[in-house]
Amino acid sequence: MSDEERETKPFKFVTAGFDARFPHQNQTKHCWQNYVDYHKCIIAKGEDFAPCKQFYLAYRSLCPNSWIDRWDTQRENGNFPVKLDS
Repeated sequence: MSDEERETKPFKFVTAGFDARFPHQNQTKHCWQNYVDYHKCIIAKGEDFAPCKQFYLAYRSLCPNSWIDRWDTQRENGNFPVKLDS
């Protein structure tokens, strides 16, 4: 396939927006809070509730995948440090 035959598609790179609760460069707490808020949101409103997606996009943008994997495992095993269903 030549360069002329390749089709390029637009790509939109999105990161989490500014949150006044987390004004510093270290975004660890911002990452954590969005992860927790997302899971509380889907438990309360269901996965189809569109506003929950904003929390999802934010934590996926801010958090390292290894942290997300570890927190998902903790939630599945019942030893996650936050009660999500309240």
